[in-house]
Amino acid sequence: MIGLIIIGDEILSGRRQDKHLAKAIELLGERGMAVSWARYVGDEPERITADIRHALDSGDVVFSFGGIGATPDDHTRACAARALGTELALHPEARELILARCREMAAQEGVPFEPESPDTLRRLEMGFFPVGASIIPNPYNRIPGFSLQGRVHFVPGFPVMAWPMMAWALDHLHADLHGSHRMDEHAVVVYGAIESRLTPLMLDIEARFAPVKVFSLPSVDHPVHGRHIELGVKGRGEAVTLAFEALLQGLRDVGASTGPKTVRTSAA
Repeated sequence: MIGLIIIGDEILSGRRQDKHLAKAIELLGERGMAVSWARYVGDEPERITADIRHALDSGDVVFSFGGIGATPDDHTRACAARALGTELALHPEARELILARCREMAAQEGVPFEPESPDTLRRLEMGFFPVGASIIPNPYNRIPGFSLQGRVHFVPGFPVMAWPMMAWALDHLHADLHGSHRMDEHAVVVYGAIESRLTPLMLDIEARFAPVKVFSLPSVDHPVHGRHIELGVKGRGEAVTLAFEALLQGLRDVGASTGPKTVRTSAA
């Protein structure tokens, strides 16, 4: 399964709107993968530590967004170390990447590079990761993220950095999972339907064609179809086609009024 942890008081207070969930769904869907769960947590170290500990214990692939900077409200790196039961240490590769970034910035500003300056030392704090971590490269400014156990990944909260870093991890560390949640979907619009009256049919289809799943998406004010239900099945292989044929027959048997049909492939 794939999980997300999205960190920041600014998300929970509404000062900023979360964009990570929608983008993660998109990045995973492009690879035939899907989000199984997501958690939002504020800048509260105990809660962050608990959520990271859950991620480490779950066996899931997890992406954590935010809190890996070096300001007082950035707790994620320290919380990850506590959750893992280890200490923070300056990662040697992260150190070189951050120093290279500092040299670039000094050159851009036309000033000498000072490796012991307060600014450089503060930036190096962002390279202190839990012992045993591996890095996730950051194409935007070189300041890396990190991974624990090869499957729990920590990236910045800034979308311009986080999203290419997530894509890199999916392609370089989890290519074996690509396509693991790809599903075929067949659906039909059912006009004026009430879900409760169609539930017996839905249960019958799932029982007869397991592991095919039935889904129902009701709408009361659609601009084209008005009140309706998008009723369908999803799964893999010929069973999906057979289940959809049985669903359509069941709708005919109860006298349901149906409209357009759709067929697509998605990440479930």
